Amino acid sequence: MERFKRYSFIRWFYPGMQIKRWLLLLMVGVAMAGLGIAYFLREVYVSFTFPSVFYYITLQFIPQWGRGTIFMGLALIAITVAIFQLNHSILSALLPPRDGHKPLVEIIYNRRRLSRGPRIVAIGGGTGLSILLRGLKDYTSNITAIVTVADDGGSSGRLRQDMGILPPGDLRNCIVALADAEPLMTKLFQYRFPEGSALAGHSFGNLFIVAMTGVVGSFEEAIRQTSRVLAVRGEILPSTLEDVVLGARTDEGIVRGESVIGSGNGRIQEVFLVPPDPLACPEAVRAILEAEMILLGPGSLYTSIIPNLLVKGIRQALIASTAFKVYICNVATQPGETEGYQVADHVRAIEDHVGRPFLDAVLINNNVAPLPPQWRAEPVIMDRPLHRPILVVEEDLVDESDSRHHHSQKLGRALMNLYYERGQLAATVRETS
Repeated sequence: MERFKRYSFIRWFYPGMQIKRWLLLLMVGVAMAGLGIAYFLREVYVSFTFPSVFYYITLQFIPQWGRGTIFMGLALIAITVAIFQLNHSILSALLPPRDGHKPLVEIIYNRRRLSRGPRIVAIGGGTGLSILLRGLKDYTSNITAIVTVADDGGSSGRLRQDMGILPPGDLRNCIVALADAEPLMTKLFQYRFPEGSALAGHSFGNLFIVAMTGVVGSFEEAIRQTSRVLAVRGEILPSTLEDVVLGARTDEGIVRGESVIGSGNGRIQEVFLVPPDPLACPEAVRAILEAEMILLGPGSLYTSIIPNLLVKGIRQALIASTAFKVYICNVATQPGETEGYQVADHVRAIEDHVGRPFLDAVLINNNVAPLPPQWRAEPVIMDRPLHRPILVVEEDLVDESDSRHHHSQKLGRALMNLYYERGQLAATVRETS
């Protein structure tokens, strides 16, 4: 009984496990085999005379219904133990060790549950997108992250310049965020080589993706195979496969380069891509059109979120999609990029770059507290109405350990509640507008 408790025996019979039908078929097969054996034994029993000891061996002193119950019970116990032990023996030899020694039934149940979750597309980049993905992967495995490839700073920028490939940094962070691999493997992918070496500043994950690109022949296939190595729950895709440069028009002129934008070159008026009309990644367009919910943010407004929307195919698919579209507003302003911005400013900037209204809802943080002056940031609040009627949902989303960022679990829970209650909430907006 202790072994059955450890394997959470009852979970094998939960809906959606796709186990009960095969157990039933097995029992029917065994019952038919038993019926055949019973016919054979009956013929032997009436044709031969057995020694008296068989009276006790065959439990003749117990009524027939009692004997039937005993033998059926013993048979069910033997079959059940045999099935689970056989599965355990086979899978323990074929699968790698499971983190935390989770019972097999729990792993199967979680995977079945996650596979039935909503189809969600998350668009963005940087730290914000990674935080979002960590919160979502506990609710669904049908996640597609569409990531900007305009990064030109740090390790990604150096590899982009030296190797001529798309910047892998944001894609690597998303892979790690959605990974279901051993913790040591995820730490390895985030490891940065120390100063004083030829690889100083590079992360192992970036170099791994570059090496994988050389092995498989293309950057997109390298991302796909790297995701397999870390057992990613979902899919990570670049918004475009073309080499693009992000530019910005500010009140002091035009600047180019994602790492330069927001570094004291004036207030940003709009951003653009060079070349202006890169082709969208086809898989990303397909994911948007098939999505049930599309999320933008959190993350740097002008350097992580909007650059994806400047890809024409992504923008057109976003407008055409019938999915529930939500913007997750940042909890704090970003120095040099969104200083003085409130919720309405973020929403207007996004829809102005898309060229038309398309958002269905905005999710904002309501756990607001003053930020330290050295952060040069302020909480993003809603001190004036939006430029048009949009569903606004306020939740406690902030990470108490770093109040500039969202908390993964809080954010994931709030988004799933919003998704399942979207119809009722949208009706409230229509009634009040």
